[in-house]
Amino acid sequence: MDELKYLRLLSEHYKTPEAVANRIINLSAIRSLPKGTEYFFSDLHGEYEAFLHLLKSASGMIQTKIDMVFGKALTSDIRTQLANLIYYPEETMEKRRKDKTLNDEWRRITIYQLIQVSEAVSAKYTRSRVRNRMPEEYRYILDELLNVTDDINKDFYFNEIINAIIDTDIADAFICELSKLIQRTSIDQVHIIGDIFDRGPRADIIMNELIKFGEVDFQWGNHDISWMGAALGNKTLIAIVLRISMAYNNLDVLEDGYGINLRPLFEFADKVYTDEMCDAYMPHTLDNNVYDKIDTHLVAKMHKAITVIQLKLEGQMIKAHPEYEMDARNMLEKIDYEQMTIEIDGKVYPLKDTQFPTIDPENPLALSEQEEELMEMLALSFQHSSMLQKHIHYLYQNGSMYKKVNDNLLYHGCVPINEDGTFTSIEIDGVSYSGKALLDCINDKVAKAFYSSDWKEKKDAQDYMWYLWCGPNSPLFGKNKMATFEGYFLEDASLKKEQYKSYYTLFEQEKICDMIMDEFGMNKDKGHIINGHVPVKIKDGESPIKANGKLFIIDGGISKAYQSATGIAGYTLIYDSHALRLAEHKPFDPSGDNTPNVQIVKKMSRRVNIGDTDKGQRLKDEICDLRKLLEAYRKGLIN
Repeated sequence: MDELKYLRLLSEHYKTPEAVANRIINLSAIRSLPKGTEYFFSDLHGEYEAFLHLLKSASGMIQTKIDMVFGKALTSDIRTQLANLIYYPEETMEKRRKDKTLNDEWRRITIYQLIQVSEAVSAKYTRSRVRNRMPEEYRYILDELLNVTDDINKDFYFNEIINAIIDTDIADAFICELSKLIQRTSIDQVHIIGDIFDRGPRADIIMNELIKFGEVDFQWGNHDISWMGAALGNKTLIAIVLRISMAYNNLDVLEDGYGINLRPLFEFADKVYTDEMCDAYMPHTLDNNVYDKIDTHLVAKMHKAITVIQLKLEGQMIKAHPEYEMDARNMLEKIDYEQMTIEIDGKVYPLKDTQFPTIDPENPLALSEQEEELMEMLALSFQHSSMLQKHIHYLYQNGSMYKKVNDNLLYHGCVPINEDGTFTSIEIDGVSYSGKALLDCINDKVAKAFYSSDWKEKKDAQDYMWYLWCGPNSPLFGKNKMATFEGYFLEDASLKKEQYKSYYTLFEQEKICDMIMDEFGMNKDKGHIINGHVPVKIKDGESPIKANGKLFIIDGGISKAYQSATGIAGYTLIYDSHALRLAEHKPFDPSGDNTPNVQIVKKMSRRVNIGDTDKGQRLKDEICDLRKLLEAYRKGLIN
């Protein structure tokens, strides 16, 4: 575009030289402020209670601020009580109300303490940014309390305002809103490095909270991709999503969270497996359903019914896409239905479960008429769930295969690498891709599954989302196979083992991390790779810090399903203006101490300002354009 034409367009927003100058001064001032605090989470797997606590507590950093402000003035117990009030204001106030300890003196002291904490957490932000995070009804009062100038008798001014708050009977609501302001200003940006869904009870609650928070980006994981594909109507992925939900007895997320009608599956399973107990399919109940308390024996029947359907649909998917090169995973066609055995790598194994009332041995991949009807009804339910569609649309709008932000490269699974340390070349639609180009191509493919107006292209992209879930060359999966069949039907433990690809051994080497960062245009001397997907077994001596601090694996087991293996309950990586910190969390206890162990993994040589960040570069570019506009005004090129 012609530069003068662009400057004329820009002048529509800044109509005078004075307006341009003011904007330049404002942006320059913002660039000089300390950077906001970024939080990196991974593999949340529906554990909404634990995650919401991490969000409300800023992964323990609010407690750190309280200790910094009041360390010498308040006892440890009182500081902890203040932290818990900030995390759970309504619940804390209600408890005090019942205990009859909610009085005006407590209100007065608490408001004063909360103001001091709020000043500490908001000190590095502009007044306008903090003001925008304030509730509208209390914006004036909060703004006054947080910005008292030195020429005013501060104590007297505070006392007058706080007395008025109490006298007008808004103190309790004000305390709650002030607590939430501290929560909102403690975290500037949230990065979710994949896998919000599956295993845990309520991924929908996590999604609602993230949408409300707003400053969020996602790097999709394979569990996210499966739900995204299911919401678009891919029946294979619908079966997978339902099977995992049945396996963990997570019915509330389906029926209460997303309004998915499970009655057709309930009726089908109860009819087909009337005389079978399906004990091998009993769910792993880590959390009890609140709204949908179906008998676990019936859930086991539903679990088996959808498992068989999944295996049939996966077989059909493999046959429809020979380019996936996954014929070895077409398990139902490999069964000898007379002997009830299966041959794998030249060895014959007996099946644990031999009851297949819905499988035709002559055509084992064909859905029965009843199964066809069931999947049609379920697909309609997924596609017509307004809440699910809202969440998936948000994942599309704010998500991607990877993200480069402030010298950090974020992705969930891996960048496929050969054993010799070179990037793996993978063919998609007849073209070979590797490294960054591969992830860019996959990103485009996932977008086509949602946005394409070409039916064939859209269908092909939706099918490919199944490959991303479990394909051996999928950067989101990163293993040689998804051993679903072996887990259900075979005893031999060696057959159930899923081997991680070479990336997960090579990433220990600095030169490999440097190669990846070079490929993505990162500064390898300053940059880091932040990864999820693989639970870090700290109890076995594993460390989340790899390659001499160049790569972090932050899947530490927030999911209850992994905590016995990892020994902890996940990590949060925290990047503020002073340091890069790693918070190691305990299994969440609603009534106990959830303060994490926080260690500094990299201290900045100087305080990082907004000018040093990606946002700072964007502001610098804007200032450059504004200076050109100012010059055009002064030369009379624009009137």
